Amino acid sequence: MTMPPTTLFDALIIGAGPAGLSAATGLARQLHTTAVFNSSVFRNGKTKHMHNVVGWDHCDPADFRAKAREDLLTRYAPTVQFHDFGIESVSKQADGRFEVRDENGGVWRGKKLVLAVGVKDVFPEIEGYVECWGEVIFSFTDLSRHHCLFCDGYEKRGAKSAGVLATDLLDLTPRIMHVGHMAKRLVDNVTIYTNGNNDQASTLQEAIANVDGFNVDSRPFARLEKRETEAEPKIIIHFKDGSQTEEAFLVIIPSSCNLRFWNFWFTDDGSCLVQAHGPKYVLNGPFVEQLGLETIESGEIKVSPMFNETSMPGVFAVGDCATPMKAVTPAMYMGSGAAVAIVMQLQGK
Repeated sequence: MTMPPTTLFDALIIGAGPAGLSAATGLARQLHTTAVFNSSVFRNGKTKHMHNVVGWDHCDPADFRAKAREDLLTRYAPTVQFHDFGIESVSKQADGRFEVRDENGGVWRGKKLVLAVGVKDVFPEIEGYVECWGEVIFSFTDLSRHHCLFCDGYEKRGAKSAGVLATDLLDLTPRIMHVGHMAKRLVDNVTIYTNGNNDQASTLQEAIANVDGFNVDSRPFARLEKRETEAEPKIIIHFKDGSQTEEAFLVIIPSSCNLRFWNFWFTDDGSCLVQAHGPKYVLNGPFVEQLGLETIESGEIKVSPMFNETSMPGVFAVGDCATPMKAVTPAMYMGSGAAVAIVMQLQGK
């Protein structure tokens, strides 16, 4: 049975990815009512296999989400319900409760609000990049993209060569080389492409002088093309001079003008300290502005440790929109933490 929009829910959850589903599960376990809003748009929508999730390794993330939803509806109905449409606006009312308006004009009310809205990638202006992203173009560490060397690189192992796209990172050569070595674990040879940056190419030539299996190519890109094969797809790089080359995959290096939360730097003893960077992305939805929520330097919603409450009491943010560590398992953990906090707050009144 579906509760009508006039119902006051214990929690409204915007987003039905791993974080939102996890929050809904925790709340259902304590018989708290939730409405989960699913826009059906997912950052890893192009991905057919996810990895680093125990028990679901090399499974379709769509199957993972469908199974979680089925479990909730089968085991915990009618406390949880799903609505397959987007939310356009959110607000906190004078009585401390929350009101959301969906894309069809419906209004929903809840005692607590969970934002599990995820993020949207902003791609560089290279023709063909979007079509290649997630299949033959990967990031280097962003675990929840399902488009990184941790999540997809293993399937490319044994290939002859791969590329690393390093642009606007002239003074971050150690990081470029680190990523190159990660790719080199999977292929015989690695070419670092600077897309027309000759100064950076010169610096990198010095860095690879005594390193086997590395090359540097400064030719500017014209476009990128995915080529299907009987095994894994490959990427064709078309250069502005009319030439082209083929790689098993291309790893991107984030632009220095879009500093995110991780960075590689090396100590005097050669050890590598790791924090995170990622390519450009923006939070989904207008909810941060509508609620006046605080964000952190890297752009995500600021949340309290463990329970993930935002700067506005009663509003929780979980998953990719609230952490630089964008991965399925951290998203699930964050959703569960928010559920615990909501239960404590609701039952403490």
